[in-house]
Parts: sequence; structure tokens; C-alpha cells
Amino acid sequence: MPSLLRIVVGFLFTCHGAASLFGVLGGAVGSHGRTVPVDAWPGWWASAIQLLGGILVALALFTRPAALICSGSMAYAYFTVHQSTGLLPIENNGELAALYAWIFLLFAAFGPGPWALEQLLSATGKEP
Repeated sequence: MPSLLRIVVGFLFTCHGAASLFGVLGGAVGSHGRTVPVDAWPGWWASAIQLLGGILVALALFTRPAALICSGSMAYAYFTVHQSTGLLPIENNGELAALYAWIFLLFAAFGPGPWALEQLLSATGKEP
């Protein structure tokens, strides 16, 4: 079950990054239909973390450090974007950022679960 949750969450996070960076999958999330300008702080960097981090977490490669970075980026998004408009996530539309932050922190703490490329590679002697 943890592996299935990791795969789904990683895939969805990747979709957010791809939407913001490339304007695919229905357009850029949070950018009013435009892609995020290259090297724009913090939007482009957050989108790059979403794309790369989501892929790494979904595939279970470098899961713990990738998940920790993803969790931190979502905590940053929550406190800098959402917290200013209300105390609770239900008030400030920050539920998604809060959920991602806590779920990625869970993966950082407990690892990727049994279905992981990391484990497959370590079994063959090619540890990532």
C-alpha cells in the first residue's frame, strides 16, 4: 500500500510540474494558463522540484532526499502563499499544499515501500 500511494502522489506531483513548466495537461497551475518563466523565483524552481521530485518519488529513486525536498517546497508554498490569507488550510485553499507536505515527509521518514527501484538496484549491486 505505501508503494501504491507513493506512485500515485509522485505522478500527480509530476503533473503539476509539467503543467507549470510546459503548459500541458490543462495548462499551468496557478499561473492563469501561462507557463512559469524560466528561472523565475520561486515559481520556476518550485515547478522544477515538482517535475523532477515527483518522477524520483514515483520511481523510488533517491526517495528520501527527493521526498524531503518536495515536502519542504510544499511547506514553503503553504506558509508563503496560503497562510497569509487565513490560518487553516480550509480557509486559505492550502489543503493540497499541506497534504503534499505531510505525505512527502512520510516518505522521507519511512522510505519508498516494497516496490522501489532503489531496492531493485541495491539487490543487483548498483545502488543509486
